[in-house]
Amino acid sequence: MARICVYLGSREGNTPVFRHAANALGTAIANRGHTLVYGGARIGLMGQLANATLEAGGKVIGVMPDHLVEREQAHFGLTELLRVPNMHERKATMAANADAFIALPGGIGTFEELFEIWTWGYLGLHDKPMGLLDTDGFYAPLLTFLDSTVSHGFLVQTTRDMLMDAPTPNQLLDALEVQLNGT
Repeated sequence: MARICVYLGSREGNTPVFRHAANALGTAIANRGHTLVYGGARIGLMGQLANATLEAGGKVIGVMPDHLVEREQAHFGLTELLRVPNMHERKATMAANADAFIALPGGIGTFEELFEIWTWGYLGLHDKPMGLLDTDGFYAPLLTFLDSTVSHGFLVQTTRDMLMDAPTPNQLLDALEVQLNGT
């Protein structure tokens, strides 16, 4: 089974729909026999996702730099919590331990992680599937913008197509699994 790296907020957002999506994704990851790899926090959507995965019997690997253990409130109930010296090591460790990537709603850190891993894929540093969980249309403006970068000639369609999107956890996991299985 696959190790799915999920980037998402250390906050919950201002509507319960985001929390429900994190819970649904965590449950689906566990039910499909996958392992969750994420940033290691016990708060916000990060904590919701980890707890849902664990409660459904799944394995969870958290990765957190030492300087964020207190700030992001590290989750010490995980299958494994990897402590690293800095953010660069965090992102590299998460990527090295993942077979696929998903971004849920989040803020600046989520965006930075998403765009970096997408860039790494574009540069040929990995060929792992990537997708956005477009909960309640959260990513719709970004998807429109990305399509605009294609129409304006700054991004080729094949690069845009590397980043899948779906409105539900099961639809996104289905799409990722198709790529993971090479079918």
